[in-house]
Amino acid sequence: MIFSDEKLMRKVFELAKKAEGKTSPNPLVGAIIIKDDKIISAGYHASYGTDHAEIMALKKAEGQANDAKLYVNLEPCYHFGLTPPCVDAVIKAGIKEVIIAMKDPNPLTNGKSIRKLIKNGIKVKVGVLAKEAAELNEGFVKYITKRMPFVVAKSAQTLDGRIATKTGSSKWITGEETYNYSRAQRDNFDAILTGINTILKDDPCLCAPNKKLKKIILDSKLKISLKAKVFKKTPPEDCFIVTTKKSSPKKAIEIVKTGCHVIVAPEKSGRIDLKWLFKELAGKKIASILIEGGATVIGNALKNNLVDKMHIYVAPKIVGDQKALSSVVGFDVKDINKITNLSDLTVEKIGKDILIKGYVLRNR
Repeated sequence: MIFSDEKLMRKVFELAKKAEGKTSPNPLVGAIIIKDDKIISAGYHASYGTDHAEIMALKKAEGQANDAKLYVNLEPCYHFGLTPPCVDAVIKAGIKEVIIAMKDPNPLTNGKSIRKLIKNGIKVKVGVLAKEAAELNEGFVKYITKRMPFVVAKSAQTLDGRIATKTGSSKWITGEETYNYSRAQRDNFDAILTGINTILKDDPCLCAPNKKLKKIILDSKLKISLKAKVFKKTPPEDCFIVTTKKSSPKKAIEIVKTGCHVIVAPEKSGRIDLKWLFKELAGKKIASILIEGGATVIGNALKNNLVDKMHIYVAPKIVGDQKALSSVVGFDVKDINKITNLSDLTVEKIGKDILIKGYVLRNR
């Protein structure tokens, strides 16, 4: 069977996606080796610290990769990390052609492997489904180039944009299918972030179904109880309580004694400086963050241009009360032309609800 480059690259994407949520801060990568128009092996980077996709595919080829073609969604790595450079293994295996979706944005590689392959007489083609490849690793691209985590803000709301009635009643706006789906989405992130008001009101666990998420709680005055559910089912070292100088040093010491981290952040406009915090978290290899409330936290993150993408779950319900709580709070925009816009929207139905995903345009 004769495969087109595009068809094979889509198969590579499918392989890469098998490890979604498991490779951070490394990218999602898949690889396929083809010879005489037949796929002889395939692999993907299964988890951080394990063999990269190219190495897995080469091992499976069992010495038959000589004069074969390699398809990979990201330029093979050039540098030594937890594993040796993949580009050297590709050259040693006798691969005759490498088809790459996109260059590696990591400055340690960024085009160096491509040049090395060409220098060693290997034909290289770059740019097959490049846009899709960048979307696949959008979190990695931002993290490695900006040294900031990729941030998604999630809300569950009614058709008129409310997340609770004026009395605070909010369970449940969306249905069970949406709850299960949105909870499963947590597996794709390194950390989940929320504000202290959500903790005090709902006492959520903030757990993911299949991985141990890092948990980040914004708590400027350290009101959190050490018995809160958020501390359960999570190693203490994966809990980060973010506070300010306004908080009690005694309470901070109590929290640190449990093994949890306390981060004392500077303030901006009377709130925790999220830009400073996100840089701090990126330095701790947290490459992606899911914000799950509350409305003020999401508003603050949006206002400071820190949200990359929105996941908005909408139930076919209407509250109809201006005093009911909105899904986003904290803007004071007087000009309709200066409001926050989303682009590249996708819409999907989940049970009776719909999920709208969109990228936040930096227009503020």
